[in-house]
Amino acid sequence: MNERELKDELYKEFTRIGKCLSSPKRLEILDVLTQGPKSVEAISKITSMSIANVSQHLQTLHHAKLVDYKKRGNFVIYEIADPAVLHFLDSLYGLSEKQLIEVQHIKNEFLGQLSDIEEVSFEELLSRMEAGEVTLIDVRPKDEYEAAHIPGAISIPIEELAEQLHALPAKAKVVAYCRGPHCLMSVKAIEILKSKGIDAARLSKRVQDWEAFANKRNSEEQAIS
Repeated sequence: MNERELKDELYKEFTRIGKCLSSPKRLEILDVLTQGPKSVEAISKITSMSIANVSQHLQTLHHAKLVDYKKRGNFVIYEIADPAVLHFLDSLYGLSEKQLIEVQHIKNEFLGQLSDIEEVSFEELLSRMEAGEVTLIDVRPKDEYEAAHIPGAISIPIEELAEQLHALPAKAKVVAYCRGPHCLMSVKAIEILKSKGIDAARLSKRVQDWEAFANKRNSEEQAIS
């Protein structure tokens, strides 16, 4: 095989990822799986797709080596094949937001409803948690919390929040987080909390963002010591 043929074959293989991600629904499935392993049935419920359609999309993602699966009893559980997939998605979202004005418009419209919601940073969250001034709640489903969560967070899925308000410490400010900046579960949580007179703020970051923040902070502390 000559050089031209080698290059043609190489770029042909690269396009497997591009073709695979040409579907908005497959991108959404990957985004869902960044929160932790899930069954086909769970993905179907979250994405509002039929189980048959989800299965077809998962087969395509698996063929491109973006997801793996394992059997657990009668269920097939899918997960991200490699952490590099998450990094790739972050780069894709960042590039799209930078280069595509349409993405910026949609995001501005999305964020418009958050104008009156207080946002907190990791630094502020950590400082106030250490001082006992805030209670951090994870409003994602239980399985996502169990897969990974921010240390110190209490699991209260959004559908259970209204009934679990009594479990929150009195007078402490509540900070809610979910799947990241494009997830509205934490926004709904803030609305529920404020309707009951509870001081609340939103952390728009993901669990993976916390892990990166914590690793960087630990490295800086070690360098100083």
